[in-house]
Amino acid sequence: MLNTGLDALTETELDSEQVFDGVLLKVHRDRVRLPDGNTSIREYIRHPGAVVVIAVLPDGRLVFERQFRYPLRRAFIELPAGKLEPGEAIEACARRELREEVGYEAARWTHVGTMHPCIGYSDERIEVFLAEELHHVGHQWDEGEFLEILSLSVAEAQRAIRAGELTDGKTLSALFMAMSHLPAA
Repeated sequence: MLNTGLDALTETELDSEQVFDGVLLKVHRDRVRLPDGNTSIREYIRHPGAVVVIAVLPDGRLVFERQFRYPLRRAFIELPAGKLEPGEAIEACARRELREEVGYEAARWTHVGTMHPCIGYSDERIEVFLAEELHHVGHQWDEGEFLEILSLSVAEAQRAIRAGELTDGKTLSALFMAMSHLPAA
C-alpha cells in the first residue's frame, strides 16, 4: 500500500451549507480548517454513487452503449452504468443497470474495484463490476433514455481509445481496472 504518512494533510470541516439541491446533484460549500491552521472554502458536488458494468459476451466481446450526453452536446461510447437509488445495494444496482440499459442478465459477477472520478469537486464513488455468463432478456429503458447498443472486442476498444473515439473517463478507468480479467486483445 502507498501509505505515505500524509495524514497531516487532512482538512477539518468547520461548517457546511447546501447551496443547490437538484434532482441528481447537491452542491455544498464548506468552511474548513487547513493543516496549517488557516481556513478556506471548499465547494463540491454530493453524488449518490454509481456503478459501471463490464459485460463480457460469450465470444469475449464487451457490451457498450452509445448515448448523447447533454453537457458536452455529443454522443459517447460508454460501458453500461448508472446511479444508486436510495438504499440500493451496489451489486443490485449493477444488475439493474445491466438489465435496464443493455438488456442482459449475468450468472457470474465480480466486483473489480472502486474509483473516485472527480476528486477535486465531487464525492462521487463508482463501483466497477465484471458481468459474465450473460443471457439476453431485453432492455427496459427509462422514459427519455435513448441508447444504441454495440459490442467491441478488447482490441477494438483499445483502438477506439487510441483513435479518440472512446473518451469517457469511467469507461477508460473501468477497462484499465479490469484488464487482467478480460480476454487478451
